[in-house]
Amino acid sequence: MNKYDIILNKLTKSKFRNSFTLKQKDLAYIHRVGIATINEHCGDFVINRLKDPSLFIDGKQTPFRGHPVFIAQHATATCCRDCLWKWHNIEKNHILSEIEIEYVCFIIMNWIEKQAKGEK
Repeated sequence: MNKYDIILNKLTKSKFRNSFTLKQKDLAYIHRVGIATINEHCGDFVINRLKDPSLFIDGKQTPFRGHPVFIAQHATATCCRDCLWKWHNIEKNHILSEIEIEYVCFIIMNWIEKQAKGEK
């Protein structure tokens, strides 16, 4: 089991995190625009909403619906800097590095792809 599988497995043990699933309309949207577009949106959201902690009020930057990435962020505890710290050990008060951005996007997209395949 790699480090990504370990954290995703740990997240499934959280009743709150495990309560998130993609709805049929989310899956239809993914199918319509394609996973590559969802991946682009993911990168944009992470950069614009999480990268620089001075640009937002932590805990308020990620909606609970409206895009599959938002749902995935809550499911994977990548929705705010507090959750990134608690679950992923990513320090809260610095600008995310490219490696951290890639890690966050990988976790989010991994969850989305599993949901799209009907996996938990």
